[in-house]
Amino acid sequence: MTSAAERQRTREPIPREIQVLIVAAFIIALGFGLIAPILPQYAVSFDVGAAAASVIVSIFAFTRLIFAPVAGTLTARLGEPKVYVSGVSLVALSTLLCAAVQDYTQLLIARGLGGFGSTMFTISAMALIARLAPDNARGRISGYYAGAFLLGNVTGPVLGTLLAPFGMRLPFLIYGIALIIAAAVVYVMLARRREPLPEAEGRTTEPAAVEVLTTREALSSSTYRAALASGFSYGWLAFGIRTSMVPLFALAVFGEDLGPKVAGISLSVFALGNGAALLFSGRLTDRIGRRTPVIVGMLILLAGIVAMGYFTSLPWFIALSILAGFGGGILGPAQQAAVADVIGAGRNGGKALAGFQMFTDLGAIIGPLIAGAMADALSYQVALSASGAVCLIGVVAWLFVPARPVPAQKV
Repeated sequence: MTSAAERQRTREPIPREIQVLIVAAFIIALGFGLIAPILPQYAVSFDVGAAAASVIVSIFAFTRLIFAPVAGTLTARLGEPKVYVSGVSLVALSTLLCAAVQDYTQLLIARGLGGFGSTMFTISAMALIARLAPDNARGRISGYYAGAFLLGNVTGPVLGTLLAPFGMRLPFLIYGIALIIAAAVVYVMLARRREPLPEAEGRTTEPAAVEVLTTREALSSSTYRAALASGFSYGWLAFGIRTSMVPLFALAVFGEDLGPKVAGISLSVFALGNGAALLFSGRLTDRIGRRTPVIVGMLILLAGIVAMGYFTSLPWFIALSILAGFGGGILGPAQQAAVADVIGAGRNGGKALAGFQMFTDLGAIIGPLIAGAMADALSYQVALSASGAVCLIGVVAWLFVPARPVPAQKV
């Protein structure tokens, strides 16, 4: 049983610096949820077809992927707060440009620029959390951070609906201004400060003296290698298949009238299931370790996505969407906390986190492409089942990982 001292440590207050990042995460996700539903329609308004509109969505993930190594290197050299503020500011500029563009090409360039900024603040935020979070609270803090994003993503579309009568450019303008405010808050609280950031173990370290964890050192850890595998699987299923194939499958099963509504409901209840799991999954992984939550969460996510292809009544479709979201909510904090464990307190893990982010984005990009081709050539059932089979690598890899990882060592 857990001792009183251990229970007290799990209730340690979250460092102020991480609280700032959690608030900023909510603002960023709120704005993203504001523009995400209208982005394809906005692209179509420039007289392009559905394929070109989908490229506007994909270019963001593509630039995140190709610029992740650059963002990791910048985080290692300049420190997390400066890269975070620069990344958020770049996304703000990109979003404001989206509000002002006059043609499709300009919109494509603006969104691509935002992808670079997104990977900058994502990697630097994860690196800062890994460096500052107490060892026995990484799962809890990862859950709070994911929950802030989830709450913003759920609230954003609701506000977007209220703004719909005012045109499609206004949400981009509001999001851009909100990002400027978020960047300013983080700059004042973290990036501008002259004293060094407090470390997780009560130390203080000058930015130039922070030890940098290299990708080679991270790869020496079985935990990190497993996290790359599960990150790829998570990106394939939770980001790629859920946001592209599931809506198309709903359209094919329920028709043009009901299909779009079912797809929207599916995405919403996935978020509900995700949020329900996040209420306890962070604390759970701090108590029992990372391996079991990752394996169980991945299996639940995988089972929910695959079963959608075979249980196609509306009640089943909704129930399986909730189940898949619940699995993702169990998996997410444990996976992120495991990478933070590999980095270890007091070290800059920007390069290692860049690799992890690249594998997640890679799964999100190629998953829909392969599954889409299989759906066209064979069937949606085959496509979803094959996706589940491929993503079992995220389960198998974790079978060979210690329940409680240790920081990667010098090699």
